[in-house]
Amino acid sequence: MAAPGAAGWNRRTDGHSGPLRVAHGDCPHTFTINHITETMNARQRLFAAAALVALTALPAQAATWSSSDQWGSWNNGGYTLYNNIWGSGAGPQTIWANSYSNWGVWANHPATDGIKSYPNVSRTIGKSISAISTLKSTVSATTPSGGMWTSTYDVWDSSHDHEIMIWLNYTAAPGATSGLPQPISYNWTSAGYAKPVYTNVTVGGSTWNIFRGDNTANLVYSFIRTTKTNNTTVDIKAILNWLISKGWMTDTTLGEVQYGFEISQSSGGKDFRVNSYSVTSN
Repeated sequence: MAAPGAAGWNRRTDGHSGPLRVAHGDCPHTFTINHITETMNARQRLFAAAALVALTALPAQAATWSSSDQWGSWNNGGYTLYNNIWGSGAGPQTIWANSYSNWGVWANHPATDGIKSYPNVSRTIGKSISAISTLKSTVSATTPSGGMWTSTYDVWDSSHDHEIMIWLNYTAAPGATSGLPQPISYNWTSAGYAKPVYTNVTVGGSTWNIFRGDNTANLVYSFIRTTKTNNTTVDIKAILNWLISKGWMTDTTLGEVQYGFEISQSSGGKDFRVNSYSVTSN
């Protein structure tokens, strides 16, 4: 899909402001808020409406950390959160967090081709797969309707030759049999959809359609849940063992385990939230 951004292998891992000029010919409207009388013309009313939309996208209380920077990042509890707006043609996006397990992002990306961002939480493992006894992750998220996006893990080996995507929820049809987005794949159907190498494979606590391909930088294996969910536990070690059993990977050193939202389109602004999250490794 894309090369890593300036914040490291993190997808993907990678205004002008001024006074509002009022035309003297505009017809003013007068109203009262909190006993303060304001005069606004049509252009000012539109500006106020846009500001209200932006305000309602923020958490009810001020978050511990937030950033609208393209590569904004924050370390907390052994994890790192990234805003990670790596794609071209992106719109505004703000990430906020109270902790690595309670965070969210508001994004307003246009309805154009291409992935715009992958805001995520990342933890580095740094052990060979055979030396890992347990590697599981539990997540509870809230995702919007509409747009084009995936709620996905992105698991890397330390050399970044292998990338394992684990789609939990997404806007394509179940199992990515149709619709968008589509996973990276070597094989495609006559209708133009990615063709899985394996279908309905039960491993790691769920059932998946499994795809294989590359993005010219690294190999990509996509495990796409056949039933979408925002709340689950994934046995990542079991998925790694399955990949080794198929000869797709060897006993390599594991790098980062990331989870977040790969956003292609979110016109008008959409809210994505992680309500709870953890990675257990020993």
